[in-house]
Amino acid sequence: MKNKAPLSPSLRIENTVYISGQVGINPQTSKLSNDSFENEVKQMMKNLKIQLKNNDGGFNNLVSVIAYLKSMKDYEAFNTIYSTYFKDKFPTRTCIAVLDLPLGASVEISGIAYIPQHK
Repeated sequence: MKNKAPLSPSLRIENTVYISGQVGINPQTSKLSNDSFENEVKQMMKNLKIQLKNNDGGFNNLVSVIAYLKSMKDYEAFNTIYSTYFKDKFPTRTCIAVLDLPLGASVEISGIAYIPQHK
């Protein structure tokens, strides 16, 4: 997906990776996977995983995330899907209801990860 917004998808400073907000855009089609809330969350998490992988990390490296939902009615569905991506521990998390999100998304997530550099 071509990055049109004036931002970096992720930025690494030593062992810390800051990941910009990810929505459920399918990178192959450049379209929002919004046929269902569940599919949108799954695609968003895939996009988050891509940013972690691009920095030699994974979900276990996340230390903090911020989730944005257009409706708190989706909170339980979000938690059900989100929790499947973590095995041992969850990162800290803030979840906020917002009026609107980029590209008409229903959910967005940003994160901070600790990924030790290889020497």
